[in-house]
Amino acid sequence: MAERSTERLVRMLGIVAYLDKNERVPVPELARHFGVSTKQIIADVELLWVSGTPGYAPDDLIDFDYDQFEQGIVSITADRGMRRPLRLGTREAIVLLSSLEAVREVLGSGISPEAGEVLDRAVTKLRAATGAAADALDVHLWVGGSEAVRSAVGEALAQGRRLRMRYVNNDDVVSQRDVDPARLFTDNGVTYLQGWCHRAHGARTFRLERILEAGVLDEPATQQARVREPEPYRPDSSEVVAIDLAPTARWLAEQVPVESVTDLAEGAFRIELRVGGSAWLRALLLREAQQVRAVTPASAAHDAALAAREALEAYERLGLAP
Repeated sequence: MAERSTERLVRMLGIVAYLDKNERVPVPELARHFGVSTKQIIADVELLWVSGTPGYAPDDLIDFDYDQFEQGIVSITADRGMRRPLRLGTREAIVLLSSLEAVREVLGSGISPEAGEVLDRAVTKLRAATGAAADALDVHLWVGGSEAVRSAVGEALAQGRRLRMRYVNNDDVVSQRDVDPARLFTDNGVTYLQGWCHRAHGARTFRLERILEAGVLDEPATQQARVREPEPYRPDSSEVVAIDLAPTARWLAEQVPVESVTDLAEGAFRIELRVGGSAWLRALLLREAQQVRAVTPASAAHDAALAAREALEAYERLGLAP
């Protein structure tokens, strides 16, 4: 899967900080330290070389020792202040403030008094720092589930205790489960609880809105360490489709589980991905039709082309054709 731009940004900033403490570092050593290939480290350094502070004149850019780099050694000669903590701008402060308000919205009264006090202090300072801009911020994150459920989940997470809950699955089957909660997270506007389910004897993810009742038990949550980060979705399919896209669709390579990304001329690029179902591919091609330049094999685009043609004919029958 293509690396996300945020992941690369964090690594590149880490490289600057690492080189600040280690003057001359061989490329293979940097690669081992950051868990990537030597080719990726070289690409990161070359991108850092043309990065810097606003203005982006030569004196604003990060600089490295060219002669040493030619010999496979990375040595930074000017970090342009990248290792110094920066003050939050209004935009950054608003983003952080909205995130903290979202935490309060998700956990509700389940936040411990100590954590709630810290949260309140942080919110107060951020609101004071952002001034009038904060007055326009009104965060209401819909998380589903009752206040009693959110409170119990928050308490169980804060105290490291087991949770007993009644849960209804997609088939409307209600079951009672004892869960060692690990974390809450939100994805595409839906809030989930991840934890170790003793009924299933494994890690499970539960939609918060499907938890009918929840209570905190006296037993400690002992299985939290066995819960792993969810792996990215990969369709179980041998069919690989290549899609050539316009430069403005670069974000798509980070949003879908691609096999590879290849740069083309004039900023265009090609993604290869495994197709788990024709309906999913049809929806993708129709939604991003203006960005699509080519599909290989061409037969993979047949359903989307047919659906688009039928839609245009329907508009014509209604007298709404452009």
